[in-house]
Amino acid sequence: MRKRGIMASILAAAIGCGTLPASAQDRTSPPLPPLPQVLFSADYPLRVSVIANGLQNPWSLAFLPGGDLLVTERPGRLRIVRNGELDPEPIAGVPEVHRTVLGGLLDVALHPDFASNGLLYLSHSKRRDDGRSTTALVRARFDGRALTDVREIFVANTWSTSPTNFGGRIAFDRDGFLFMTVGERQEQDRAQDGMDHGGKVLRLRDDGSVPSDNPFVGKPGFLPEIYSLGHRSPQGLAVHPETGALWENEHGPLGGDELNIVLPGRNYGWPLVTYGTDYDGTPISDATERADLEAPFMYWVPSIAISGLTFYTGERFPAWRGNAFVGAMMAGRTRGTGHVQRLTFNEQGRPIQREPLLLELRQRIRDVRTGPDGLLYVLTDENQGVLLRVEPASEP
Repeated sequence: MRKRGIMASILAAAIGCGTLPASAQDRTSPPLPPLPQVLFSADYPLRVSVIANGLQNPWSLAFLPGGDLLVTERPGRLRIVRNGELDPEPIAGVPEVHRTVLGGLLDVALHPDFASNGLLYLSHSKRRDDGRSTTALVRARFDGRALTDVREIFVANTWSTSPTNFGGRIAFDRDGFLFMTVGERQEQDRAQDGMDHGGKVLRLRDDGSVPSDNPFVGKPGFLPEIYSLGHRSPQGLAVHPETGALWENEHGPLGGDELNIVLPGRNYGWPLVTYGTDYDGTPISDATERADLEAPFMYWVPSIAISGLTFYTGERFPAWRGNAFVGAMMAGRTRGTGHVQRLTFNEQGRPIQREPLLLELRQRIRDVRTGPDGLLYVLTDENQGVLLRVEPASEP
């Protein structure tokens, strides 16, 4: 039997499904205040405006050549923002997805040579006839209006009745390899099982096949597509623009959200070590570190329900160059505390500052990206979610 306390499973499922009383848990944010609005950071006044509204639980975004935007909605729609306006018609050809409280259509990423080949990638939750679901990856061609030549190129073996912890973040590295995260589906032992995709970062070729130099190729007891293990519920994935290193963030349970620099073949510890406790307050592990396991680069106690991850590389906010930004859906499981966190680092690359931004909006933040125009773009994880643009503003 997978390691999970019965009470913890019941409580976590109730939290995820929104069945607890509002006084105990309410995942719905307060109404969005009127925008545009000038908010403040340590370095700049920020003008925050709405680019698109009425999105249903948006999950990810990608910038097309020329400046248009693709946005995924968890119910299974791929939307496009053309010339700053949301097209009312979804993109045709999106595969069927299995929608749950935290599953559905997830990430969207462009092939590194998208400008010439038109290929994009979508991750989503997939259901089979017995009611169990898993994480799948498809590749398709996008002609500006519809997806064609849609092919399923990878299906994780994490079949489960759990409605959450799908993972699904996608990133390409400088060599054109595709990385995808898969969560452990609320079954902790999956993360340490070398024959299970759950709780792993995977490394694939752009057609879904396995690179011959993956760290576990040819090693008994391990699936060859595994790049790293010991993750819980990965929510953010990005390649550092200067070092080329792969960075990943993930949800802890009650406490213990992590930001990791992912190295090939390394074990990041879940559930053997953690800074969090289970949802019923009982310990998961009595250890927070172990010499043979990778320690998190950063961790959060209490959790911030960490989400998307980006590095700032633009010119519009010079003081932010090299900073990382992560989304936060709620701090300490408290409604209306979602925000974006700016992470700064010293000359040796160690973290030195965590600045909360957009706290005044009180929204669950699902994704944050640096745009090609040097601005920040943010998605709120709401049934009526919005795409926000953050730009410098003059003092009011």
